[in-house]
Amino acid sequence: MNYLSDHYVEETRFGLWFLRSHTWQHHVLRVAINDLRSLFSEPLPDRPVLLDAGCGQGKSFQHLRQTFAPQRLLGVDADPHSLEQSHAEAMRQGIDVELLGGDCATLPVPDASVDLLFCHQTFHHLVEQEKAMAEFYRVLKPGGYLLFAESTEAYIDTWVIRWLFRHPMHVQKSAAQYLDMIRHQGFEFEPHNVSYPYLWWSRSKDFGLLERLGLRQPKPFGQREETLVNVVARKPFERVI
Repeated sequence: MNYLSDHYVEETRFGLWFLRSHTWQHHVLRVAINDLRSLFSEPLPDRPVLLDAGCGQGKSFQHLRQTFAPQRLLGVDADPHSLEQSHAEAMRQGIDVELLGGDCATLPVPDASVDLLFCHQTFHHLVEQEKAMAEFYRVLKPGGYLLFAESTEAYIDTWVIRWLFRHPMHVQKSAAQYLDMIRHQGFEFEPHNVSYPYLWWSRSKDFGLLERLGLRQPKPFGQREETLVNVVARKPFERVI
């Protein structure tokens, strides 16, 4: 069954290849998961139910297992071919994953059933972003965490990314706008739960080449357009009146 819909912009052939690459696994996924882990204020949930929303080809599974030790791991993706690749990746890694076909705007997951929801570089493909964020809130348990890692409009709206990848440009957001959306949905987080990585691959004008050659100093935080935003946001516990 094909789960692709108007809610999701399908990746290019180059993009699908890139999601299998060493660069993606080592310099993007691994780095993002390690950074998200560092943003927790509280101890990690013990043996959590973890949902990878937009799991792609399953390259996150081994990193998620190593970092968060879930008792149950679920992966949702709208692309049937990616789900097949995720299944093959889970078999190679010996990881038990429940794979579900569906869109992030209509997650096939019960209410309040997830402890950790990992959404990495998926949101900028979604057209119905507000609906997807509401779904994330719905499926998380009270006290559960959203692990959100995303590229901003400053990165997506560049010639090299437009040329190589496909995205719904009218919904791209700045770091501040993504954080506002998450907070508006009802999630809670503090400044120390947020990071703004300024990684070489996110500087699409020259991929940080001049800085690596020592010919230019990187712009400090507050003096640059942020290209990435990571946040660990918590769904509040139900208040007893």
